[in-house]
Amino acid sequence: MTEAEILERARQYIAEEKDETFRSEVEQLVAKKDMAELEDRFYQSLEFGTGGLRGIMGGGTNRMNTLNISKATQGLATYIIKAFPEEAKKGTLRACIAYDSRNNHDKFSDITARVFAANGIKAYLFTGMRPTPELSFAIRELGCKTGVVVTASHNPPKYNGYKAYWADGAQVVEPHDKGIIDEVNAVKEVKLISREDAVKQGKIVLIDKEIDDKFQAMIKAELYRPELIKEKASSVKVVYTPLHGTGAMHVEKVLGDLGLNVITVPEQREGDGNFPTVEKPNPEEAPALKMSVDLAKKEKADVVMATDPDADRFGTAFPDKDGNYVLVSGNQMGALLADYVLLSKKEFNKMPANPVLIRSIVTSPFVDAIAKSYGVTLREVLTGFKWIAFEEGQMEAKGVEHYAFGLEESYGYLVETACRDKDGVSAAAMCAEMTLYWASKGKSLLEHLNDLYKQHGYYEDRAISRYFEGISGPKIMGGIMTRLRTEGLTTLGGKKVLNIRDVQQQVSFDPANPSKKEALPFPKSNVLQFFLEGGTIVSARPSGTEPKIKFYINSVVPVNGASDEAFENAKKDSAALCDRISAEITAILDAAC
Repeated sequence: MTEAEILERARQYIAEEKDETFRSEVEQLVAKKDMAELEDRFYQSLEFGTGGLRGIMGGGTNRMNTLNISKATQGLATYIIKAFPEEAKKGTLRACIAYDSRNNHDKFSDITARVFAANGIKAYLFTGMRPTPELSFAIRELGCKTGVVVTASHNPPKYNGYKAYWADGAQVVEPHDKGIIDEVNAVKEVKLISREDAVKQGKIVLIDKEIDDKFQAMIKAELYRPELIKEKASSVKVVYTPLHGTGAMHVEKVLGDLGLNVITVPEQREGDGNFPTVEKPNPEEAPALKMSVDLAKKEKADVVMATDPDADRFGTAFPDKDGNYVLVSGNQMGALLADYVLLSKKEFNKMPANPVLIRSIVTSPFVDAIAKSYGVTLREVLTGFKWIAFEEGQMEAKGVEHYAFGLEESYGYLVETACRDKDGVSAAAMCAEMTLYWASKGKSLLEHLNDLYKQHGYYEDRAISRYFEGISGPKIMGGIMTRLRTEGLTTLGGKKVLNIRDVQQQVSFDPANPSKKEALPFPKSNVLQFFLEGGTIVSARPSGTEPKIKFYINSVVPVNGASDEAFENAKKDSAALCDRISAEITAILDAAC
């Protein structure tokens, strides 16, 4: 794009952007003729993708700002009106809007509500920050046809995002995602009404406690052993951090009502979009949990719990025999929760007919073995919790199979069916009950995790991420995926590649016989998976929300016997295998740079 074209796009943005802060940023850059920064802000338009928008906040077509959000909401509103013509005629269309602690959440949620209201869609707007799972719950509770949550999940502070939901409380999927994108791209004019007029006319309705109470009651109702909790809760001490996000309100209330002693990290309790105590508010990463682990050591806590800013992800750490806190991975907690939920359903005769456990394709197959041990069908879906929710909805509509549990490796779990997105609040409550249950059996969760390994094999999981920011980033990541597709891999870590899944091409094949291909049951997605002899899986996937490419290693080594020695040998062999594979992947990434 030429300098003249960049400047023209900047002037057009200045003419359209109504927010003074974002507009003045671009005006100053144009006045200084800072072409490097202007190019980064205007070389492309921030795309409304299959889940919505996410990007760095600021003025420009390639930034998160009120202009881009107003256009996205106008396109979404237009699509909703076309999708539900009878309700549109009657004037009964509804939308719900929530937001977390991210900077500019007030501006972004306000203009979203005002655009919906101007299009004849009643907008239910939370009065303060609320978790993503509560937004999902509220959509169905209020009979809305769509919903939006303003969040960038666990991304660094400079990011914000806009996630769009459908009437079932799940993020939009095919065919609605593509239909909404088309409408967003076709927006020529945004309808807008003032906040004051919309509230006065009942077109914006403020909500809070009436949904909060129902959401919390639903979470408590999902628990299996209220008597055990009542009897033992006071003996368990929890250190919790919401990482400057939305979780404290519900996690403290739900766990507190159950009788648990909850100590929240004071420096991280209040919502703050600058996330001053962490580089990234991501419970998947050890640095984000440092303050909570330090407090847990001081308090001699039984468990550390953490939720990300919009409280849909849930992280944990538990003390080992020496008092050192061990961070539990998303795959490990998913396996523990799956085992506990299935065990409890079976014990209390609550296992549904034809039960199905759903995981994403990059989640560890550890949970497959657990599901099989309970006679539960395992189903894989694409990465992104919306696909788990979609599969759950499909099963509910058909009424033949029934949802039992859902998880993804990135610290996402769904215990209940009243939400259609991952829920860190319900995961915290279920984890607390699970901790009490195994304590009543004389075991810690770490000890029970080792028992599961001894039963099913030792599973070790690693992730390697590499960021490629700026204009050249997508091209570099595309080159990596192209190289893997065209040159292929026949071995990894000294293990032969037995099968390759190319989800973009929707086929799987043996690299030794590539002409013989089998169709995959997934929509197209830029994912490659390599299945190695012995059961280890290596997956490559560019992120859909960040400028990075991610490799997942899901290794498995049999535990030959029940002895501690056999267990330790399996751990060593698995670590060595992961080390070899990690070195090969790092070499591939280094070569791309």
